[in-house]
Amino acid sequence: MLDVFLSALADILTVKHIGYMMIGVVVGLMIGIFPGLGGIAGLSLMIPFLYGMDTTSALAMLIGLVAVIPTSDTFASVLMGIPGSSASQATVLDGFPMAKRGEAARALSAAFFASLTGGIIGAVVLTGFVLIARPVILAFSSAELFMLSVFGLSMVGVLAGKSLVKGVAACALGLIIGSIGGAPATGEFRMVFGVDYLYDGIPLVIIGLGLFAVPEIIDLLRRDRSIAEGAKLGSGWLTGIRDVARNWWLTLRCSGIGALIGAIPGLGGTVVDWIAYGHAVQTVKDNPHFGRGDVRGVIAPESANNAKEGGGLLPTLLFGIPGGGAMAVFLGGMVLLGIQPGPSMVGSNLDLTYTIIWSLALANVLGAGLCILLAVPISRLTLIPFRLLAPFMIVVICFAAFQATRTLDDLIVLLATGVLGVYMRRFGWPRPALLIGFVLATQAETYLYQAVQFYGWEFLTRTGVMIIIGITAGSIWLGLRARVSEVSPEEVLALEARDDAAGPAANIRARAPQILFALVAFGFFSVGLHDALQHSFLGQVFPLIMASAGMLFTALVLGFLILGKPNHAVSSDTEHLERPDAEPQRSTLGALAWVASLVALTAVVGFVTALVVFFVAFLKIRARASWLMTLLLTGGCTGFVLTLASALNMRFPGGLLQELYRLPWPFS
Repeated sequence: MLDVFLSALADILTVKHIGYMMIGVVVGLMIGIFPGLGGIAGLSLMIPFLYGMDTTSALAMLIGLVAVIPTSDTFASVLMGIPGSSASQATVLDGFPMAKRGEAARALSAAFFASLTGGIIGAVVLTGFVLIARPVILAFSSAELFMLSVFGLSMVGVLAGKSLVKGVAACALGLIIGSIGGAPATGEFRMVFGVDYLYDGIPLVIIGLGLFAVPEIIDLLRRDRSIAEGAKLGSGWLTGIRDVARNWWLTLRCSGIGALIGAIPGLGGTVVDWIAYGHAVQTVKDNPHFGRGDVRGVIAPESANNAKEGGGLLPTLLFGIPGGGAMAVFLGGMVLLGIQPGPSMVGSNLDLTYTIIWSLALANVLGAGLCILLAVPISRLTLIPFRLLAPFMIVVICFAAFQATRTLDDLIVLLATGVLGVYMRRFGWPRPALLIGFVLATQAETYLYQAVQFYGWEFLTRTGVMIIIGITAGSIWLGLRARVSEVSPEEVLALEARDDAAGPAANIRARAPQILFALVAFGFFSVGLHDALQHSFLGQVFPLIMASAGMLFTALVLGFLILGKPNHAVSSDTEHLERPDAEPQRSTLGALAWVASLVALTAVVGFVTALVVFFVAFLKIRARASWLMTLLLTGGCTGFVLTLASALNMRFPGGLLQELYRLPWPFS
């Protein structure tokens, strides 16, 4: 065994190995900063360059990229409120509010140092468990995996704010949207309405960008100021490092959670950050301000994200079962290099296994160090007037969303989801609850069918299932005691005072937009219920239950809106409080119109031409920039997008013009 350790250590400490690893780290840093791409795009970019390389060097490049993306995707989450990838969505809840009050550098450095710690802990866990992990992982059957999905859904209690009914209704909405497409048990297509795009379901990147990125852009456009409210960046990256040191026990716990969840095939990184965030909310008692800029809300998900990469290597190496999309591409790279995952990775190839594990730890150190060095200069983006940043951010999220299926429908669904996210944010419906429901819908349904098929309903009496049920019950109890809301207590008190002074009739009129929104949600659940009844029992049971639950809780929301006070339904139309003389609905629709205009222009003339026209129009009409500034920013954004598309071999959305005429790249 000692010989194996020494051989692996000698491999990773060579100048050649570290050099190739730095190439992967730098590429991963660039990919991670660009919102919406994530590890799958980065690894796919690396695969063609593996031909002819020796095994150790090629693995160094791949691992360098895998390690740094969960770290570098934090830039977009904190600075712009745009989830850098599906694994950094929880970071937005507290990281972006910190950036808005001038603490972007602190939030970024805390995230990077927590990521560094989590990555090292994940590698340590992997080192210790690589020999005993096989029986542990095999102990998780479909029954335990279903209960783990239910445990993930229990985080809704944490993220429901003051209104649990809205939280459950939003989660049911996510579960219904997540069930669009083929039923796991029967292959029947549900809620597709003859639209080809819906047959494979709505991609996660579209939901994430629409729910979180578009509403933040619209809100900042409405306020018309820089992201950071002050003129300072805060106390800098040293404060963020001290924050992690002060919360070392939280960092260790969340890193352990990340490594454990990452090791379970199928759960992947799309839910681990929410579980870690929920754990932090449930356990932190010292003056919590989660959802409004608590640095512990950044530390928890970021430490779990990087630790889960170490855990995710366990099933990938031992069984050839990838824990997520990025690990699936990594597995393909291993096969391309002639490495066969399986029992040999803890036998004759044990030295190679430890080379991979320790390379992951070293890559985390290199990547986090590079990100920390860049944290302060990059965080200065938050001081730029948002009217100059907005067109770039709108173009970025549209371009990232288009990479989901590479059809114009991606942009149309992004716009629709963005409208949903804007009004969920405005009316106090918790967006994270919808996202959790969407992420867990398919796997919860699949594992439930498998568990019932293999064990019958007796699966509920399995020892592992009963343990997870107990943990879930405790999580729900803790979640109901400490919930996170996007509306501050001061805003709720102000709304209650306003409503008390206005009287019942005026309150009903003021809540009319919220009532209309709830009625639309109720109508969507009704459509889901009607569609479910058209399918066989196995195809209908899951959406039928979710639609019924959604209708019930949405009806309760309507009842509270019509009869109750705002603290019963969290009437969070806070725009009236912030700007009494403004017309918030008109300004919100006006900001949404800019996003819609880019989508409409793309449908007519294609993305590249639409980008140029959109940039010039926005900067001249909305930002009132000079012609020199307009031309410089338009040229810079266009050049950046063209360079990125060329490097990653990406297509641009086409429109009516491309269907009528043959045009050269990039207009084709």
